[in-house]
This record gives sequence, structure tokens and C-alpha cells, in this order.
Amino acid sequence: MKNSSRLIFFLALIKFILPFFLQNSIYELHRDEFLYLAEGHHMAWGFMEVPPLLSVFAWLTNAFGGSMFWVKIWPSLFGALTFIVVGKTIQSLGGKTFALFLAFLSFIFTAYLRVHFLFQPNFLEIFFWTMIAYSLIRYTQTEKNYWLYVFGVSTGLGMLSKYSVAFFIVSILGGLLLTNQRKVFSNKHLYYSALLGFIIFLPNLIWQFIRHFPVVYHMSELQRTQLQYLSPVDFLVNQFGMFLPCAFIWFGGLIFVCFSRSAKQYRFIGLAYLLVIALLLIGRGKSYYSLGVYPILFAFGACRLERLTAQRFTILRYGLILLIGFLGYFFVPLLLPLFEPAKLAAFYEKRNLKNTGLLKWEDQKDHPLPQDFADMLGWEEMTKKMAVAYNTLDSDEKKNAIVFCDNYGQAGAINYYRKKYHLPEAYSDNASFLYWIPDSLKFDNLVLLTDDKKEMEHPFIKNFVAAELTDSVTSPYARERGSLIIVLKKGNADFKKMIIEKLAKDKAKVKW
Repeated sequence: MKNSSRLIFFLALIKFILPFFLQNSIYELHRDEFLYLAEGHHMAWGFMEVPPLLSVFAWLTNAFGGSMFWVKIWPSLFGALTFIVVGKTIQSLGGKTFALFLAFLSFIFTAYLRVHFLFQPNFLEIFFWTMIAYSLIRYTQTEKNYWLYVFGVSTGLGMLSKYSVAFFIVSILGGLLLTNQRKVFSNKHLYYSALLGFIIFLPNLIWQFIRHFPVVYHMSELQRTQLQYLSPVDFLVNQFGMFLPCAFIWFGGLIFVCFSRSAKQYRFIGLAYLLVIALLLIGRGKSYYSLGVYPILFAFGACRLERLTAQRFTILRYGLILLIGFLGYFFVPLLLPLFEPAKLAAFYEKRNLKNTGLLKWEDQKDHPLPQDFADMLGWEEMTKKMAVAYNTLDSDEKKNAIVFCDNYGQAGAINYYRKKYHLPEAYSDNASFLYWIPDSLKFDNLVLLTDDKKEMEHPFIKNFVAAELTDSVTSPYARERGSLIIVLKKGNADFKKMIIEKLAKDKAKVKW
């Protein structure tokens, strides 16, 4: 036990530091990371997109200077912690070195490599899904009430990290009800722990109630703009695709907990998985929404494979490791951007990945790079060009000028780099940035960053005395490529009134 514990922490350390050496330094922060970092400057008990827990780490990151290292340390840390929980689960199931090593490979050669290097709520969600499952497994093994309180705290903090944790809470409780483990519902400590979790989550629930549940508005917008176009078949295929080199491990774990007599006490885990997938299919969730349910299945699958190969098929262990390594060699460049964009695009083209769906963006079209990688390019170039445009204004014009962006990625990136390039705070009416625009917004001049290629043709341009298209984003592989930078001078009263009324109307959709 002592040696295996040392191995768990040693592998967790490798898991923690490895992404820092893999990602090519030419890539910047991801579009969403800029938004979540901005939330750290506007601390609240909730935001339109997510609950508040991630903003705590954003605040810490900003307090430490906001460098790439501090942005990335949190997802890497929680990735390592999630692996430790999986390792402890394996220990509790009687697993040893080979099972731990299989689980480790499942974190290195699968989608977790990317998720645990992006400052997004997913790394917190996956950790708390795993803790919820682990706490109930340990309660099943020991019947100690302590683990029910771990369950309660994990559900409360999980709901403060991402609302989709509710899917897993419902599913795992449903799994318990459908198996012999339903006896836990006669334990009063389950309800005390549920109350504890509710109290932890309550401040965000009150925040949502006061503002008429902005999460509902956000989800309806997401459903309208993205989720309705998702294919259930693609969702199911991607459940294997996200873990391609190691998919047989989690699938073996699922089969084991669902059908093996020796795993009967853990059958609720398998049923919880099936319920989660069913709920996400009904709600047309994105493929990665299910990532949190797999770490525990990897633990069961790794233990099962270790037992199956313990005596007669020991040689098979080397074959499994070679298979994972071989597939992982081709898979890792899809998980993190190891090479500069042109080389990476050539790598994908050479391996004919265009028709696999791995290069498909939200527009349902294939592109040279995965969308996440394209969302890591062009931001500083964009900010630098915005600074050049802003400096075409004289000192008097700057006093009455604002910087405005079409989307949260643009505004977040400019605010991240703005001190370096001496820019004022950038505003946007997209996502939570809408609610950070002061109600008394006053301006005569506007430096506009837009992804509308026909912006100069719109009628509102005539409301300014002068309008000049100064530049555009030219980074060839950036998702923002082609975004225009326009300097607008001396807007008339009609335009300014229209903008103020539009912002007030948009804000009124969600009480803030």
C-alpha cells in the first residue's frame, strides 16, 4: 500500500508538469480563458456562463500577475488531483502497479491531456464528478458516514463549478435507487450531507433567483446557436473518440460494473453512466460534457485488466502498453498543439484527418486546425493592431473614446494585453461583458473590433463624421482571422442614443 501510494503521487507529479513541456510556446491563451480571467476582475456569486468557483482561481491568477504559468497551473493541478482520486479508487479496489499505470496512461493519451491544460470550468467539474463517485464507492466499502459528508461537500462545490454536475448527481442517485445500495437512503446522514451541499451552493442559487436565472437564458442561447446542430450519433462516437488509445479500458470498466457478480455492489456506477449519457443525449449536450463520468470507469477497467492478466496472460500487459503508446503517438498532436500551426496543419493533412470530424468546428466545417487550437492564435497581434488604431486619435479624441469588441474573446484578449500596449479597458455586449459596461457610457469616438467582414457597409457608419478601416487580423490559422479594426470619429447623438437604448434592452433580458 505504501509503495503504491508513492507511485500514485509520482505519476500525479508527471501528470502535473507534462503539459508545460508539450505545448508549443507560439500558442497563446484560449478564447474562453480570457473570459474566465476577466471574471476574476468582477468577483460575484455567479456569472451568465458559469457559477463562481472558477473566478476564485481567476482572481488568484490575476493577483499573481496573470502570466501563462499561473493561468495553466490550476487545471494542471486539478488534473493531478483527479488522478490521485482515481489512484486511491484503484487502491480501494485492490489494484496494484499495472492498474495504476494503465490509469495514468488514460490521463496522458486522452482528452484529459487537453482539458487539464485549459483554464475552463471543465477541470473543476471533472474533479468533483470523480470525488462524488469516489465518496459513494468508499461509503459502499466502509459504511462510514464520513464519506457521505465528502459526497455532500463535493456536490456543493461541484455545483459551484459547473451546473452540469447536477446531471451526475441525479444519475448517481438514480443508480443507487435502482440497485441494492438504495439502503443508503435510509441513512439520515445522507440527508444531512445533502443539506450541507445545498448550503454551500445556496449563495449562487440566491444570486440566480434575484437575477431571474440568467443560466436559463444562457442555455437557451446556447441551444439556439450551437446545441441544436449537434448529432446524437456524433456524440456517441465521440465518447470513444475522446479516449481513442485507451477507450477499451473505460469500456471494460463499464462492462465489469454492469455485469460482473463480483462488482455487484458497484453497479450503481454503471447505471449512473448510462443515465448521464441518456440525459445528455436528450439535452443535445456536447461530447465533452460527459468527461467527468469516465475517470472512475478507468479505475474499474484498469483493475479488471490487471486481474485478467495477472497470471496466464502477463505478456498481454506489454502488448496493451505498446498499443496505447502507438495510438497515443498519433493522438497527442490532436490533444495539445505540439508544433507551430503550419507544421501541425501539415501533420493533420498528411494523416488525412479531414474527414474524421476531429477538425470540425462549431460551424460544422472542417478547418486546418482543431477549433481549440485556432482559438489560441492571433490575440496579441490583434491587440497590437488595436493599439496602433487607437493611437491615430489625438489626446483630446482619446479622452472621449472607447474600445469596443464584437465578442468576449476579443474583449478579453485586449484587456489581458492592454497594459502592455497602453490601451483603455475594452467593452463588449457579448456574454458577461455586457453587464460590465457602465450604464452611463459616454463616448464620441469608437475603436471597433468586429468579426463582421461587411461592417463598413452597414448604415450606422454614416452616423460618424469619419470612419476608417485601419487593419485586420491576419494570423493565417487564427479563428479571428479577418476581423476588422475600424476607427470611428465623432458619432452623432442619434447613434449614441441608439447604443445606450440597445445596451439597456439587452441587459433587461437578465436582471443584473
